[in-house]
Amino acid sequence: MGKLDNQIALVTGSSQGIGQEIAIRLASEGASVVIDYRSHPEGAEETRKQVEAAGAQCHLAKDHAPEGYVVQADLGDVTQVRNLVAESIKHFGKLDILVNNAGMERRAPFWEVTEADYDMVLNVNLKGAFFAAQALVQHLLETKRPGKIINISSVHEELPFPNFASYCLSKGGIKMMTRDLAVELGEYGITINNVAPGAIETPINTNLLNNPTELNALLGNIPLKRLGKPKDIASLVLFLASPDADYITGTTIFADGGLLWNYHEQ
Repeated sequence: MGKLDNQIALVTGSSQGIGQEIAIRLASEGASVVIDYRSHPEGAEETRKQVEAAGAQCHLAKDHAPEGYVVQADLGDVTQVRNLVAESIKHFGKLDILVNNAGMERRAPFWEVTEADYDMVLNVNLKGAFFAAQALVQHLLETKRPGKIINISSVHEELPFPNFASYCLSKGGIKMMTRDLAVELGEYGITINNVAPGAIETPINTNLLNNPTELNALLGNIPLKRLGKPKDIASLVLFLASPDADYITGTTIFADGGLLWNYHEQ
């Protein structure tokens, strides 16, 4: 028996990296998982296979094993976001957990940021998360059930990051959204929390991992002297999604090896 038996979780942006690891981790504790992707169908299919393999380990009776279900949606488009949640509910009959993981960034000095790039980052990172949460909450209120919302934020909800102003704005917005909705949704038994990663070994950091000078400079800012791994984030998401965290809401948990309190620009 797992901590999330009979729970249905939607993990946005789960075709690779942190999202993929989260989906697998939730399945390993009994949850069936909706796997969302925008442009990597092969990655989403790999996630589905690993989700079902992890679920089979959790439930040796295969007919009761957690299922993976793949849906394509661009989190920057509110219509697609709403369709994603509706399709998840249609397929499984309900939805209990939302993990707002999908995110993106664009690098540019503030004075060179284009409107198109600004809109792209804010639409995916903040607007998409907002309306995915809204669609889940509407479902939970209609069915009179509690639920969990977990946002994958960033140390940059607190920490300035020169040349990534729009990204920092989006994560600062997620921080306040979490605090506000914790107050508004608490009476309905719906919790909302953030996990804020620091530097994690994922495809988005490929260039960094291949640049020893930049990598060593970053490691000098991390007291634990290593980058995080997707499993470090997935374990926290599992905790927040489980009954162990029923009395936690409106909170950000930082998983950054101490980076936030030790960071300085070179």
